Amino acid sequence: MAALLWAALPHGAFATGAEPTTDPQADPAPCLAAAAANDSDKIVDICGALINNEKTQRTDRIKALIARAGAYDRKDQIDRAIGDYDTVLRLDPTLADSFNARGELWRRKGDRPRALADFGAAIKLNPNHAAARANYKSLAQELERLGALMAVYNKPSFDCATARRPVEKAICANPELANLDREINAVNAKVVRAATANSPRAGRALQREQDEFIARRHAAFGQPDYDLQKAMRERLDHLLAVERY
Repeated sequence: MAALLWAALPHGAFATGAEPTTDPQADPAPCLAAAAANDSDKIVDICGALINNEKTQRTDRIKALIARAGAYDRKDQIDRAIGDYDTVLRLDPTLADSFNARGELWRRKGDRPRALADFGAAIKLNPNHAAARANYKSLAQELERLGALMAVYNKPSFDCATARRPVEKAICANPELANLDREINAVNAKVVRAATANSPRAGRALQREQDEFIARRHAAFGQPDYDLQKAMRERLDHLLAVERY
């Protein structure tokens, strides 16, 4: 990633002044060589010295920051990588690749709003940025799914407002049981639908199993030896095994 971003910057002499730099610490060539070799440790060390040198040209500093951000990313030092991209974008807020790269890091950290904003900024700068467009689309779909899940979170598969049976009221009163009930219903519907596509008889048999489980749950709830949560977990595990095979 860093090598691609580096290559996307203007080509030409690494020192942007009219004369080659005479300060070996401000010479970008060793940093470029480390980046080309994909040597993360050398990049952090050599490019870091270039970044910190006050004589380093602005364009070279940006290149070195991008290279070091990529090295930090590979070393799983996400906060440091984000920090370098922050500096890059302060120095040049027109780099779509850097917005996209920082967005990917925000997404890995779980900060979806910042990731989406960075992908959007990259697309605004370059509407044809394929990676940013793909990232934006997949993250928007992920957020949509999460929103749908949040809408039913801690709610069972049935309407608690019309619940009459003691077991149903117990499920409605317990978020963990409510989520279990919803998962059981969703996985059961999925396996029945898949089985029915191959054999209507097999689909009906699976649905009978679910109906029998619910009947047993209604009848056994309240008995001293009946563990509702255990019974529901066992049912979910069974359905997940059916789904896998």
